[in-house]
Amino acid sequence: MKKQYDFSKGIKGKFYIPKDEIELPIYLNRDNQEYYMKLAKKKRVAMSKFVNNVLSKEKDLIDTVI
Repeated sequence: MKKQYDFSKGIKGKFYIPKDEIELPIYLNRDNQEYYMKLAKKKRVAMSKFVNNVLSKEKDLIDTVI
């Protein structure tokens, strides 16, 4: 390591991402991934959007049961 580093040309907050904008990855097992990928392609929708719609409907279903 150097004894000193020059940060005079650095930009404060250049790589800052607000907590609200960070999206955590969700990993699907292979069978689920292939299944939802095929359905998303049929519907011509991005897989993340398709899976989010499925999860939203599942959440609504759970809320009606509880």
